[in-house]
Amino acid sequence: MDTSTPPDRDRAVDALRAFAVLGVVLGHWLVTALVADGGRLHTSSPLQYLPRLAPISWAFQTLAVFFLVGGHVATRSHTAAQAKGIPYHRWLTSRLSRLFKPVAALLTLWTIATTALLLSGTDITTVRTLAKLALSPLWFLVVFAALTAATPLVTRLNPLWPLAVVLHVDLLRFGFGAPPGLGWVNLAAGWLVPYTLGAAWTRGELDRPRAGWVLLIGGTAATAALIACAGYPASMVGVPGASVSNLDPPTLAAVTFGLAQCGLALLLRERLRRTMRRPLVWAAVAFVNLSAMTIFLWHQTALMATTATGLLFGHLPGLHTAPDHLTWVAARLLWLPAFALALAVCWAAFHTYEHPGTPRRSRTHPRTRSRAGRSRIVRTHRSSDRATPTGARHV
Repeated sequence: MDTSTPPDRDRAVDALRAFAVLGVVLGHWLVTALVADGGRLHTSSPLQYLPRLAPISWAFQTLAVFFLVGGHVATRSHTAAQAKGIPYHRWLTSRLSRLFKPVAALLTLWTIATTALLLSGTDITTVRTLAKLALSPLWFLVVFAALTAATPLVTRLNPLWPLAVVLHVDLLRFGFGAPPGLGWVNLAAGWLVPYTLGAAWTRGELDRPRAGWVLLIGGTAATAALIACAGYPASMVGVPGASVSNLDPPTLAAVTFGLAQCGLALLLRERLRRTMRRPLVWAAVAFVNLSAMTIFLWHQTALMATTATGLLFGHLPGLHTAPDHLTWVAARLLWLPAFALALAVCWAAFHTYEHPGTPRRSRTHPRTRSRAGRSRIVRTHRSSDRATPTGARHV
């Protein structure tokens, strides 16, 4: 994997993308609880009972890094396509095809599962909870696909413009009592901020360390002020029962927090490039990138499959009990390997949908098969840039 990677590939981009994917997965596994209560399953969160754990969400809410990387590589890809005379529709189709083909497998399985649960008499609340949790990753793909389609229009957009939109929307919502539905304008404007920062990265406007420090310090200070003085929630993920969520839809605090994350990501680029020169580390990062869509789409299903299997043995701590004590958190940490094992099963079953063009291994001489396997890895790894969970391509 290391020797077959093109020497001009920016491995820091892959590292940031892998970090963002794993951050989302671990964040969901740590703060999403399916509580068994009276024959029903409903979602809960330790942040609902233990608000002092809000800093956990700061480490694992990595969506801004997704959009930063996505804007960077989509801009590079579109520029290269223009130079080669590739029409816009062909460029867009190639970028989105791998993004949405694995979704069909997820929708098919959960359509069958939901139908089976309803026919078996499962409580409708439980079915709704499971289906909503399983399909929750799809909102991100829809937003990212829309921004990808708009890449030719937003590559020159100054990030301050969408940031100003978010500021005014929040001012109207929280300061002047505007309808809460107005906040959904931020679903596009909020994530457009890091996306356009990625485009600025491509143009070379963020190469100096000063840019990263300004984003990191400015974003951190603004987020702290909004939480301490303006009443924004400290948690950067949604908390069941909370009156205001920083993520659903995005608030100004979520956007400024994302700016701080983007600044840190930019400052870590050189260190990541050096670290990625280690073959074993690079192989792990490359594997996550090759499987990013599968991991992203199926990690919630892995959590639910483990929870459902555990019900056969009663209400297990950290799995089915209310997350209202630190002992639940300790028990949940012990369940992470089980979630990872369930995700590995999902990967084995569905990762081929992420690379549908990969040929099956033929019965050839071992040496020939080995060379073919290495060649297939190179082709697949290069094609993986067409559309990851961030729709990213940077080759």
